[in-house]
Amino acid sequence: MSTAEPAVWTGTVSDEQQAKVPWVVGVALVLGVFLWMGPYMGVNVVLLPAKTALLAGDAKASVVAVLSTSAMIVAAIANIIFGALSDLTRSRFGRRSPWIVGGSILAAAAMMFVSWAPTVPLLIVGWCVYQCFLNAIVAPLIAVITDRTAPKFRGTISAMYALGYSVGIYGGQMIGARFLTDQSVGFTVLAVLTLIGGPLAALIMREGSSLAMPKKSFTARMFWEHFSFPTRHCRDYYLALFGKFLIVAAKFSISGFQLYILTDYMMQSADGAKHYVSVISMCMMVTAIAMTVIAGPISDRIGSRKIPVIACSLLVAVGSIVPFFSNDPKMMIVYALVAGTGMGAYNAVDQALNVEVLPSKDTAAKDLGILNLANTGGQVLGPVLAATLINMFGYHALFPLAAVCSLLGALLIVFIKSVK
Repeated sequence: MSTAEPAVWTGTVSDEQQAKVPWVVGVALVLGVFLWMGPYMGVNVVLLPAKTALLAGDAKASVVAVLSTSAMIVAAIANIIFGALSDLTRSRFGRRSPWIVGGSILAAAAMMFVSWAPTVPLLIVGWCVYQCFLNAIVAPLIAVITDRTAPKFRGTISAMYALGYSVGIYGGQMIGARFLTDQSVGFTVLAVLTLIGGPLAALIMREGSSLAMPKKSFTARMFWEHFSFPTRHCRDYYLALFGKFLIVAAKFSISGFQLYILTDYMMQSADGAKHYVSVISMCMMVTAIAMTVIAGPISDRIGSRKIPVIACSLLVAVGSIVPFFSNDPKMMIVYALVAGTGMGAYNAVDQALNVEVLPSKDTAAKDLGILNLANTGGQVLGPVLAATLINMFGYHALFPLAAVCSLLGALLIVFIKSVK
């Protein structure tokens, strides 16, 4: 903590107590997020499907579906449990650091188990265990934003979190792809990155002791508050949750069918589709990283979270509808540039908005963990709705679907009252 922060830790920092942007905390978040997201994406998108194909053969698609479904269920439960446990932790190392460090060690071990798994059942078990311990990192690490950052700087620090997130998404896939023909080495490299992520982030941010914070007695009321969905003072919280859910669904309703859009709707050959996928991915990565750097500080400067989030959602809607009017593959590049700009800026400010609608700082990690489930839910709902409409009406219907989801998400954010 900076010297401006209170000597006895209270779990949050006010604008008066923090005179400067806590850059050290921001750096810890960039590295901490990158070092869990990168390995996760490298395994989930590249190495896990490759290993599944070796073990399951023609049944690989069904096994991937089981892996995805089971991972989503485990992640949902683990987010709540580990978030709540970190909220309740009292130690000389703070509330978040013990879980971030422990989660990194155990997630790395579970990743090595996945690499070794000789059968499909053991692969599924190992992947679920990995998801469990991965979320021991995720939920506490997000809560560092509300713990260590004054409200006036949360846009900037949220943007730094999003920077690590964005680089991890694309960088992790690139790292995983390099080891596609040597999977065991790839798993080992990514496990090592996971292993060092938590300890490195904890060392950099140097969380203060939480021993002086009031301890909670184990009662039915305490259990309900810390291990369940919020039920009091949570109107804006749920508006943010479902708004995020719809905006993420808008993105993944298109990205989940990107290859098929190019081959079946835009009539590209395999080589043509490969070319455009590379260009689209590069556009999305560049716009995401660029807007991540810009949007957070702008949000702090204008003192608003809602306006940037709403504007970003409108950009996603505009970009999503463009391919509806033409099956020229260049329209997907326009989509990538416009919607990618929107999603990049959205990711930068979204966590700052989430922090400011929390019902209670005492359950911050648990409640942020639940909000994070909107990412998972949106990634599932978007492709499911898209597949249904494609089967009924063809690919034209996919683009209005994404636009409508994004607009509805923006509308829900408009109704939030407690945040500017």
